[in-house]
Amino acid sequence: MAPPIVPADAAGIARAGALLREGRLVGLPTETVYGLAGDATSDTAVAAIFAAKDRPRFNPLIVHYDEAAAVEAHASLTPLARRLAEAFWPGPLTLVLARAAACRVSLLCSAGLDTVAVRVPDHAVARAVIRAAGRPLAAPSANRAERVSPTRAEHVAAELDAAVALILDAGPCAIGVESTVLDATGSRPTLLRPGGLALETIEALVGHVAIDTDHRDGAQRAPGRLGRHYAPSRPLRLDATEVRADEALLAFGPQAPSGARTALNLSPTGDVTEAAAHLFAMLRALDDPRHAAIAVMAIPETGLGRAINDRLRRAARR
Repeated sequence: MAPPIVPADAAGIARAGALLREGRLVGLPTETVYGLAGDATSDTAVAAIFAAKDRPRFNPLIVHYDEAAAVEAHASLTPLARRLAEAFWPGPLTLVLARAAACRVSLLCSAGLDTVAVRVPDHAVARAVIRAAGRPLAAPSANRAERVSPTRAEHVAAELDAAVALILDAGPCAIGVESTVLDATGSRPTLLRPGGLALETIEALVGHVAIDTDHRDGAQRAPGRLGRHYAPSRPLRLDATEVRADEALLAFGPQAPSGARTALNLSPTGDVTEAAAHLFAMLRALDDPRHAAIAVMAIPETGLGRAINDRLRRAARR
């Protein structure tokens, strides 16, 4: 049976909080993508998230809090982490930190590592649900493993069906790609996953950020780093400058080639922020068996373009 989709109003938030306290799973809106939320302190609830997503156990989960002060009970904030949190939380930034000695977050969230990935979302509904639940929430993207992330409530229902007890509908996600993930366990940050907070913005605050390019499958330090991820069922052909008649086109900018069976433009004006907001919804719309493949035009490797290209390269792997 399909899960109920309800408005993200006071009644819906209270209902979601009660379900989460019972160990159930809830589709949760954030500013990045919709999350599959469960009690991060419950081994059973976290295991249910892995089962619903058919997610490899070596891929850790991000734990969400309603405020930065609540993170300190579970993670050791370095001076670097405090500086980043003060500047960018609430927001689309996840910090990988050492687990605190008294950390109550399920070890399943950490995939057996001695670190935990944490963030405070910049979405009033998400923070209200965390408060209603009375505990931090593990909330990976609400889709099956390797599939395209959801940016609307109806995407969650299509992906997870009866695995989720309730979906809160707060409309489309404002950013549209997952959070940026930084390792902040030391004195200098390392970028583990590009995302909704641009690298340039981070470097303006803390200087040079190292980039971890080790994306081998296996135990991961952060979510979203498996070689194949965020993938539609149709193959992707990247950096397309022309399109075949049996292909769909995911275009970018004002100079899109003609001839596609179906075409959608991430941003006719060439705005990478607008493109990020549309990426996953448009990939879903073009993922149709009538199309032999999806041809994707080149995206600039600047700002949120870095996150878009990261998702597209992973989606294109076979």
